[in-house]
Amino acid sequence: MTIRVKFFASLREDVINPKSEVDSSDAGTISDVWKLATDHPMPPHVLCSVNLEHAEPSQSVADGDEVAFFPPITGG
Repeated sequence: MTIRVKFFASLREDVINPKSEVDSSDAGTISDVWKLATDHPMPPHVLCSVNLEHAEPSQSVADGDEVAFFPPITGG
């Protein structure tokens, strides 16, 4: 029973040795997935998605989900 985890852009470079999968029985929310996948605290304003849909860190997750993390969007 697993949740797939993906990190994109600068998060992929900043997070050292992230796990690409976590045990779904240990993760109730997106925030839990972050904590299980890395030893780093979640930066503020990180964008999250579950199964390709935007989600808040407090959203619940389930077995088989794919959770992705993106750095905040910047630009001018």
